[in-house]
Amino acid sequence: MKSNAIEPELRPEPTRLLVILGVAIALMHIWFNVLSVLSSLWQNSLHFAGFALMAALVYPLRKKATLLTRFLDIMLGILAAGSALYLIAREDAIYERGVHLVSSEWAAGIILILCTLEFTRRVAGWFIPVLIIIALSYVGWWGGQIDGIFKFAGLSSETILFRSVYGDDALFGTIASISSTYVFMFILFGAFLLRSGAGEFVIDLARAVAGRMVGGPGLVAVMASGLMGTISGSAVANTASTGVITIPLMKRAGFPAKFAGGVEAAASTGGQLMPPIMGAGAFVMATYTQISYNTIVLVSILPAVLYFATVGFFVRIEAKRSYVHALDNEIVSALDVFKKGGIVFLLPISVLIALLIYGFTPTYAAGISIVAVIISSWFSPNKMGPKAIIEAMSMGAQNMVMTAILLCSVGLIVNIIATAGIGNTFSLMISEWAGHSMVIAIALIALASLVLGMGLPVTAAYIVLGTLSAPALHALIADGILVDALSIGNIPETAKAIFMLAAPDKMAEIGNPMSTAAARMIVDAIPVDMAGIVREAVLSEHTMTFALLSAHLIVFWLSQDSNVTPPVALAAFTAAAIAGTKPTETGLQSWKLAKGIYIIPLLFAYTPFIGGSLANDLMIFFFALFGLYAFAAGLEGFMEARLNLLERLLSTACAVLLLWPLSWWIHLIGLAVLGLIFLKSFRTSSRFELGKQ
Repeated sequence: MKSNAIEPELRPEPTRLLVILGVAIALMHIWFNVLSVLSSLWQNSLHFAGFALMAALVYPLRKKATLLTRFLDIMLGILAAGSALYLIAREDAIYERGVHLVSSEWAAGIILILCTLEFTRRVAGWFIPVLIIIALSYVGWWGGQIDGIFKFAGLSSETILFRSVYGDDALFGTIASISSTYVFMFILFGAFLLRSGAGEFVIDLARAVAGRMVGGPGLVAVMASGLMGTISGSAVANTASTGVITIPLMKRAGFPAKFAGGVEAAASTGGQLMPPIMGAGAFVMATYTQISYNTIVLVSILPAVLYFATVGFFVRIEAKRSYVHALDNEIVSALDVFKKGGIVFLLPISVLIALLIYGFTPTYAAGISIVAVIISSWFSPNKMGPKAIIEAMSMGAQNMVMTAILLCSVGLIVNIIATAGIGNTFSLMISEWAGHSMVIAIALIALASLVLGMGLPVTAAYIVLGTLSAPALHALIADGILVDALSIGNIPETAKAIFMLAAPDKMAEIGNPMSTAAARMIVDAIPVDMAGIVREAVLSEHTMTFALLSAHLIVFWLSQDSNVTPPVALAAFTAAAIAGTKPTETGLQSWKLAKGIYIIPLLFAYTPFIGGSLANDLMIFFFALFGLYAFAAGLEGFMEARLNLLERLLSTACAVLLLWPLSWWIHLIGLAVLGLIFLKSFRTSSRFELGKQ
């Protein structure tokens, strides 16, 4: 779906009105996030109102605006903002009347919904507005006209309008709260970092560290995009900002142009997986799961490193195949980089991480870290004065427009999913279609994610997909652990009584070792309405918590695929524009390079990579690192030199032995075979290099 959205990096210079509005919105958010306590409805309505006004200016009705269209845009923004604030101001009066709306409230509500649809269309195309219309009409009309599990009796128009505005998951509900607090403050923090010169430091540091390695220019792109993930949670923004430097650098070094674009897109997509910010996903996940933000960020570090390592492996392989050389004239000293501006990046990030570790809220930590950016800039050549601070606030607000409008509008869809119970129904469907196969369930979710990603940005796709499918995935993971506990007879005495109700004919077997098949039969015999009670009785709170987190991380990782997978591939298409290549070809390259998005979630599902002991996590990480290299080599048919068919098949087999949850000695066998293949490839490459000399 196409939209008339203009990416923040590609917009013309902001007008004075836009700067003033951006600064006002930034100050308002700093006030109610750091200095004040407002009710969530008021805070979220002010958040929506401010960004509705800004959306009218940033995303005009016509790119070549006339005086009339500019006036219409401003009036539409005022109508949207005014109707939002009016309805929240009328909340008490509506409740006093027994939740009945008068004519003015009906008019304001209809205007608000229509304006939301229009601004959502402007920032992201027709897909989300169409979904909203389908969802609202489903609970009001056609849901009662269909048969089967999705039949819904229907709600009155008044009830639909009321719940769309005041519901816990609605326009000004939970997701809008995430947008107005965590997401805005971190995007503002990123804008201050970029304005202070931290973006240049990131790229220079990457060049200093990786520039002289084999495939150095490509590794610079990987490292720079990973570091930029601590600043910007947008794959498209990462691609546009670092790609203008790294893609030409890779092309000059000898990488094929479409490969260079694919590297930048794949690496930039990893920015949303890289702690501590992770786009808006970590905040949404923390709110949905009630698992602390710190825990989510902590367990995400090793998986993010694996993802970037996978892209780096592909880069090295292509560098050896294409005889890529280092560009000595582009090399800079790491010490000079740190002297020039390292403190601008390191001090604020250190302050942010320290505050989060010590238990401060993410919004407060982001606010203090913004102050740290300003202070640290005075120890660098790029000192931030009043003008730079104003520019950073305006930039932060402008970069938030699309996200704010989308997160508020997606609340309308989530509200209908919660109201009609579609999430539970969809989860049961996934469980039925997948049977007991986690791989099939993950494949179904990946397919749904790709379809949703054709019209929804990553965060919005995660919200919708998480609401629909995470419960089913959580149940599958928990049931797998429950089967293991039953098979070894590890059932607490207090939990055995539950089985008297859930599976009374199997009581004689409970608590004794049994085959996995027998344990699976017992779990299958448990009634659906008692399954949750049995899991909570047998499995520890820690196990259940991390099973839930694993499910959400799987969905979150799979939600990234629309950035790199044709026919959507937003990040890849941005990279293609910079590289001067065909979008589809670049998209196919980025899809290949980003295979970690699909492989690493399998580790979440089948191993204790999330929630295990540190020693166990490091062991899984170690073997997975080599397994991902083996996978990349098997897919490309190349290591240090070209692999023959047998070596390629053996490399792929090593990937399975190293990645699949098997005994450690089987992992060692896979590692040894991979080492022999690499050694042979290295010797072949060395002989070839000697022959050239």
